[in-house]
Amino acid sequence: MNKEEAIVQDLLPLLGGEDNITSLSNCMTRLRLNFKDYDKVQLEEIRNLGDVLGVVEDETLQVVLGPGTANKVAIALSEKTGLTAGEDEDSHVAEDTKAQMKQRQNRTPVKNFLKRIGNIFIPLIPALIASGLINGGAGLAENLGVDEQTTWLQMAQVIGGGLFAFLSILVGWTTAREFGGTPALGAVAGILIINPELEAITLFGEELVAGQGGVFAALLAAWVMAMVERFVRKFIPSALDILLTPFITVLIVGFATLIVLQPIAAGFSDVVQMGINFLLEIGGPIAGAILAGFFLPLVMIGMHHGLTPIHLDFIETIGHTPILTILGMAGGGQVGAALAVYVKTRSQKLKDRVKGTVPAGFLGVGEPLLFGVTLPLGRPFVTACLGAAVGGAFQAVMGTGATGIGISGLSMIPIIAEGQYISYIIGLVIAYVFGFLFTYWFGFKEDMVRNLD
Repeated sequence: MNKEEAIVQDLLPLLGGEDNITSLSNCMTRLRLNFKDYDKVQLEEIRNLGDVLGVVEDETLQVVLGPGTANKVAIALSEKTGLTAGEDEDSHVAEDTKAQMKQRQNRTPVKNFLKRIGNIFIPLIPALIASGLINGGAGLAENLGVDEQTTWLQMAQVIGGGLFAFLSILVGWTTAREFGGTPALGAVAGILIINPELEAITLFGEELVAGQGGVFAALLAAWVMAMVERFVRKFIPSALDILLTPFITVLIVGFATLIVLQPIAAGFSDVVQMGINFLLEIGGPIAGAILAGFFLPLVMIGMHHGLTPIHLDFIETIGHTPILTILGMAGGGQVGAALAVYVKTRSQKLKDRVKGTVPAGFLGVGEPLLFGVTLPLGRPFVTACLGAAVGGAFQAVMGTGATGIGISGLSMIPIIAEGQYISYIIGLVIAYVFGFLFTYWFGFKEDMVRNLD
């Protein structure tokens, strides 16, 4: 029996058995599960399993297992239960389970909104990472003097740039799925946003612009597409549903998108970008410190993916996102904090846990450290945030940015914009150092180890 099979064997009884699981999926570090009866899930016992780094209670239960392990456990659990790994739609969650979950937690409208945004972009993250790294590698090669007309470099740019060129289509697909619409119709909304034929149309005396509003326009149009589709379906006879519902929906939303929705999204995009640029220009290091210092709490509750459309909108508009490098310092502060804990603690169990999670932290995967070390200990979580704030302040002063998303830490180096690799690395080292110093000086005492028992 391999490690993943052993984890599944330990988990299944604590999840209420095979029949209690209605759907399962995973991201890079978390196993995500829905249930028929949430009361059968033994949360404390799951937290105490040796291979479990943390548990996040949400509409979908998230079991933090770490990079690589989460994917393999999802596959093993899929084979055991007969469920298809990756099915994670609201339709698969029993209504009584949703009610139980909502009673367990205070879900504010803002949190619900950010969760929805996260659900839209989480499935796209592997593709965004791959495309970002390929683009970044191609950019790094150009900076090192490779001729931009070199065939292999041109091919790499096509491979890496394809996703960002047609991202609106994928965003439309996942948005419609998230809000109960037909994914293909959401994709149609995304296609409409980027269709170059728009530039041949003059509306109200102005030529339409392909791609105007970017990701925000695709989100808005696909959401409206899903809402209109569900509304229209209520009045269409079943025998005519397949013909009339998509026809009426696309026709109505298509015109609405070009006349109303796309201009609204474009205006919103401009406001968001101007607001963030204003904060960074006026606030400088203070703004950078606040953004980086408060990012780990967002990761803790899984809301950090809600910022994804802002990053992507910046990338589509100016070629890079100026806030990802700042937010990425959260992982640096946490690595430094964990190293300080490793140096100070006498607990071999804690040392082993740090050794098992720090390598992923250096590569920008911070959740194993977050749920396995800093958060359970308490104060090191705070000192990690303080270390991140110092690194974020430096990145804001230097004005670094990233041409892709989905990664941080050392892995972000190839996608740093405008050749500011050294500045980014210095900022990351600053986050490591101050995360270490704050934790070493006043962030850890040996009696905290009992929190891990």
